[in-house]
Amino acid sequence: MSALKSEFKAVPDQNDLAGLPRDLRFHPATNDRPRCLSREQIDRFNREGYIAGLVAYSPAEIVDIRAYFDRLLANVMAMGGDSYSISSAHLKYGRVWDILTNPVIVAHVKDLLGDNVVGWGSHFFCKMPGDGKAVAWHQDASYWPLTPSKAVTVWLAIDDADTENACMRFIAGSHHHGHLTYRPSDSHEHNVLNQTIENAEQYGTVVNDCLKAGEFSMHTDLLLHGSEANQSSRRRCGLTLRYAAAEVRAYLDWNQKGVWVSGADASGHWTNRPRPNED
Repeated sequence: MSALKSEFKAVPDQNDLAGLPRDLRFHPATNDRPRCLSREQIDRFNREGYIAGLVAYSPAEIVDIRAYFDRLLANVMAMGGDSYSISSAHLKYGRVWDILTNPVIVAHVKDLLGDNVVGWGSHFFCKMPGDGKAVAWHQDASYWPLTPSKAVTVWLAIDDADTENACMRFIAGSHHHGHLTYRPSDSHEHNVLNQTIENAEQYGTVVNDCLKAGEFSMHTDLLLHGSEANQSSRRRCGLTLRYAAAEVRAYLDWNQKGVWVSGADASGHWTNRPRPNED
């Protein structure tokens, strides 16, 4: 993720990650009394690696959030950034912190990760009309100095996302294959990220994650996912929110990104960053 910028090392070197004792196995969600998700949805998450079509914000609420993002993006681009460079945003912007801690989103995450949950990541992936950049097939866990692999990504649609404007795609069931071998990719490939997993379709069925603005999906950090280049005349913006179970440990100071969204950490490993003053 070469576009990431934050006060922390956004993308650890692969040499850094290679020496870490990480448990990169899928750990199924177990919950006999879910509050938001149905048991069938939890079974689907365990089987296919994702749940889609969940609702976080009303049409009026997401219009307001989109207007906020438009202003934020204009400011970032005026300072030399681009549409992919707004990362670790909950550490800088109060309104993004508010979204990360949204009780509706957190309640759904808790049904998968348990009552003690930390939110630690937030990154806008904004494909401008005709920008020509794809997101290659990858696993989130490849980039993260976390262990064990009990982390969930929420993808919140800021704009409507469909096949025309390059919605995210999943390879259902691919998380059961564990951590997969990837190759480095470079800027000549027009890839937003810096990794590619070749022949990814062999690991499962490709599914389009079509979402209306205000809806969100959740996927495990081992699920293969990516998106095509946006060749349409419409923007496609989503905000990724990253959550982990309390027992997850973070290396390379990534525990400093934490915000406690539910419960507490008796070990004191994760910080609990306050809401930033800047909106």
